[in-house]
Amino acid sequence: MWLYLAALLGLYFLRRWYRDKQVLRNLTEKYVFITGCDSGFGNLLARQLDAKGLRVLAGCLTQQGAEKLKEATSERLQTTLVDVTSTASLVKATEWVKGHVGEKGLWGLVNNAGVAVPTGPNEWLTKEDFMKILDINLLGVFDVTVHMLPLVRKAKGRIVNVSSIMGRMSYFGGGYCPSKYGVEAFSDSLRREMIDFGVKVCMIEPGFFRTNVTNDKIFLDHLNRIWERLPKEAKQAYGESYMNHLRKSSGEMQTSCNANLSLVTNCMEHALTAVHPHTRYSAGWDAKLFFLPLSYMPTWMSDSLFNRNYPKPEQKY
Repeated sequence: MWLYLAALLGLYFLRRWYRDKQVLRNLTEKYVFITGCDSGFGNLLARQLDAKGLRVLAGCLTQQGAEKLKEATSERLQTTLVDVTSTASLVKATEWVKGHVGEKGLWGLVNNAGVAVPTGPNEWLTKEDFMKILDINLLGVFDVTVHMLPLVRKAKGRIVNVSSIMGRMSYFGGGYCPSKYGVEAFSDSLRREMIDFGVKVCMIEPGFFRTNVTNDKIFLDHLNRIWERLPKEAKQAYGESYMNHLRKSSGEMQTSCNANLSLVTNCMEHALTAVHPHTRYSAGWDAKLFFLPLSYMPTWMSDSLFNRNYPKPEQKY
């Protein structure tokens, strides 16, 4: 019996491997629009797809980011400035994309732009702090997708939304985790709506990687500003030792992050170019072996594991 089970398991993985290796034809004729190409995953993906011959339309926030990307890529790659929090900017970007793709439509849309600050204990933050993140990470994804969707439908293409393993496990306070939970929910509903149009929706769920999102200097700067504005009562309740623990954790964060960004961009590339893309991609061993399995465990177990690393407040019960 065990032999039959082993044979079935082997056939399953062999079939999965074979399906994963199948790549679409005529990739050089396909257009892909990517947001957040100034740095990080978006920048690497734009260069990676350009090297494979795809027609990359890169959305950058800054002129400097756009110029540096152009210098590092072929003449095929085109850049435009886009602010995902501005509907007017997205209307302009959509017209720009439409002018490039013509009747072919847009094969790939990659919603990659994102931020992670201000982040801190929820009680320390304001509504405005939450909105700064949600406006980019979640509402920006909505707005970009709604504007570009007719072009993607025309090509029967792909939508790739960058979520996070923090869209499954909320490890810290602030708007980042809620924004990624929202991206997961939006992607699930959109995927079901798009099935009959021939459009496939994929999610990328990276673990911790070394990008601007995990930049320790940016984190520490925002954390210190949040602490300085806290009421005296809140500072006394949490205590200086609590804040010092957060400072230390933020300072050590990048050293524990994976520097190999291609683990994520390879997932993105597969979602865009494979005949049979996955619905979800977990990138990084921390995502695959720790956070993803833990997300299926009882809540008390994840609470217990996370609380071991949490600082203890001065006025704990």
